[in-house]
Amino acid sequence: MKNLLLLVAFASLVGAAHVDAKAPENKGKPAREQADHKNGNDDLARDITDLARITIGIDAARRLAVDNSLVGQKPLPPGIRKNLARGKPLPPGIAKRSLPAPFLNELPRYPGHEWHMAGSDLVLVAVASGIIADVLLDVFD
Repeated sequence: MKNLLLLVAFASLVGAAHVDAKAPENKGKPAREQADHKNGNDDLARDITDLARITIGIDAARRLAVDNSLVGQKPLPPGIRKNLARGKPLPPGIAKRSLPAPFLNELPRYPGHEWHMAGSDLVLVAVASGIIADVLLDVFD
């Protein structure tokens, strides 16, 4: 019985020491965020301010799509389509199509950006980062 009491007392001391132990410093989210800045990853807010804004309207882009026989495209699935937004990266594995030269020649040009067809949407993407600058929905519908 005495040995059992000593064993229980010892186990409780070991358990108490374990509970009081602190996590090592520089672990967790704040340290990771600091590491990201040290590694040169740009702040997303700064990336968004460098993105172009589309100056062509949906109606004008739609007319160009009709003139170039690019209409009748299926929209992306809703789960993927909701990720087509300014400031977000172009979703991986998305079935983006390059556009024909006559159509591209009629669209406004933005240095460092390129146009893509993603389902039935016209997407302007920053070439260097792959971040979506702007989206015109249902242009190719």
